[in-house]
Amino acid sequence: MPPTQSPPSGETPWFDTIHQVLKRTKLSLVTYVPDKVFTPLIGRIHEDPFFTAFAATREEEAVGIVTGAWMGGTRGCLLMQTSGFATITNALSSLAVPYQIPLVMFVSERGTLGEFNLVQTYPGKTMRPVLDSLAVTHHTITRNDEVAFIVERSIRQAITTQAPVALILSPLLTGGKVE
Repeated sequence: MPPTQSPPSGETPWFDTIHQVLKRTKLSLVTYVPDKVFTPLIGRIHEDPFFTAFAATREEEAVGIVTGAWMGGTRGCLLMQTSGFATITNALSSLAVPYQIPLVMFVSERGTLGEFNLVQTYPGKTMRPVLDSLAVTHHTITRNDEVAFIVERSIRQAITTQAPVALILSPLLTGGKVE
């Protein structure tokens, strides 16, 4: 399913569901490094005056912005793709994890299911082991009917436990990126 295509049987698309959950959980700051898979979600967020949203130049910068916002009393999240996740290990291990910041990360998964770009496969293979080694909770979302439950529960747990969480959006959900 291409990222902009609606799911079958009139269900709400994954990006609309995430938009709604972000509002319900009061995550009003959204930083991102532009990614084609996230385009529909980014569009919804920019259209909604509830959110402050902007592109960061690098994923580490986005981590710093969201963690700083948390320390200032604002809830936020970060959108990135798998290769961007590969650049934030130091920021996670030296900032978000030890200082118990509920950094909510949405990661569009690359490097799997017919990936056309060889360099995307290595970050795809290492992302989950890195998250595990840092004891960062992560969930892979593969179906549209599980988006609301997993995203809302994960955000609430991250805030309650003051710990980062990664929500990995599988190409089975988003349609992935195609050549």
